[in-house]
Amino acid sequence: MIWDLIKKDLRLEWRAREMLPAFLLMGLLSLVVFSFAFDPARPVRREAAPGAFWVAYLFTAVYGLGRAFVAEQQNDAWEGLLLSPVDRGIIFLSKACSTLIYLLLVSCILIGLFTLFFDVHWGGHSWSWLLATFLASVGLSSLGTLFSAISMRTRAREVMLPLLLLPLVVPLFLGGVKLTERAFAGKPPGDDLAWLHLMIGFDVATVVVAWVLFEYVVQD
Repeated sequence: MIWDLIKKDLRLEWRAREMLPAFLLMGLLSLVVFSFAFDPARPVRREAAPGAFWVAYLFTAVYGLGRAFVAEQQNDAWEGLLLSPVDRGIIFLSKACSTLIYLLLVSCILIGLFTLFFDVHWGGHSWSWLLATFLASVGLSSLGTLFSAISMRTRAREVMLPLLLLPLVVPLFLGGVKLTERAFAGKPPGDDLAWLHLMIGFDVATVVVAWVLFEYVVQD
């Protein structure tokens, strides 16, 4: 059932192209702005690179997550989906998984563009950057799906989602910056391995909590 709902979301996205263009446009704009803001000839560009990547990634994710339920709202399909005999926990997991797929696709493109714009040299410890990006995507997709379901019922939905989401994903952001900083310096995670453990624990907790709360959030 979950896979059927994921395929439904992917098929709708392929036809309507609502989320991926929003993700890509915001990510590209953010990288272009940061690329021009830091002079390539100055060392501060390399020092600021980890923070620049994660700010661009967060902006991209938040902007795209705001459109997670646009297809259901436009087609008046949301009420029908809730009235169907499908467990609401399954609806949440399928939506979170499809959002995770979008985030991973966009993060791959974002990493490629960032490597090009900021002249990042890949090494043997770059895996920590990739793993941090994956873990951040898991946490953002689960929390983003929950808060997007909350904000779509409010008038100020564009403001509500970042207000709810950004304060809670600070651990993911800090962990991502620390691990990326070490990866760009060509160093192993070392003492910053604790941030990796924190991100894994954060993901497990957010997926479980969001899954439990989703049923209450979508109740009339």
